[in-house]
Amino acid sequence: MDEVEVVVAHSERATLRVGDVFLKVDADQARIDAEVEAMSLAPVPTPPILWRRPPVLALAALPGTTLGRLGGPSTGSPAAWASAGAAIRTLHDAPLPPRPGRAGRSVAALAAELDEECEALVVNGVLPADLVARNRRVAEAALRPWTPAFTHGDLQIAHVFLEGGEVTGIIDWSEAGRGDALYDLATFTLGHEEHLDDVLAGYGTDVDLDLDVIRAWWALRSLLAVRWLAEHGFDPFAPGCEVDVLRSRM
Repeated sequence: MDEVEVVVAHSERATLRVGDVFLKVDADQARIDAEVEAMSLAPVPTPPILWRRPPVLALAALPGTTLGRLGGPSTGSPAAWASAGAAIRTLHDAPLPPRPGRAGRSVAALAAELDEECEALVVNGVLPADLVARNRRVAEAALRPWTPAFTHGDLQIAHVFLEGGEVTGIIDWSEAGRGDALYDLATFTLGHEEHLDDVLAGYGTDVDLDLDVIRAWWALRSLLAVRWLAEHGFDPFAPGCEVDVLRSRM
């Protein structure tokens, strides 16, 4: 029998791999419903659903490899990063899904969450006050009106698989829905800013692409993630991860 590999696990959900099958265990049935719905609507390759028995969703493994991970070395040619950018554009140009996604929080709600989190980071001594204040100012540019798009909502580079320079599939759709397209682009290039131009070459520049907003999302996403990651067994202070992203804004 194949070994069971724990891909990711925390108090909210866990993903296990057994051979060529991924088992996603999630106590939140609505989150699994949203993931299945998003995969059925997305105009890009997604993992085939093998079976579903709540609270478990079984998915087939995708061919190919990712372009790396946050905190690790970036891999792949400029053409591969551009191919990923083209797939992201295809998603963003698709008809809007019925649900709002993680990238679709209102400006007011996001600003309130950001203010609360920044205060907690400083009061609890997690990060220096000047680092938080500087990144809070940078993040301000993301708090603006935006045109809704079909967004993935958690488009880390570890969630996009390629083979032969072509995207073979995108995984983890539980945060998908209507949202800000620049949030996806920022998430995909977080910690790998040197590949932003390659991604945008594939995505296309015939739309409103404000680089200051993408940089703002790097800061905003990192500020909101640091405490959650630390509390769930991850290390945002590891080289190349969220805290380094915040320091790079200094």
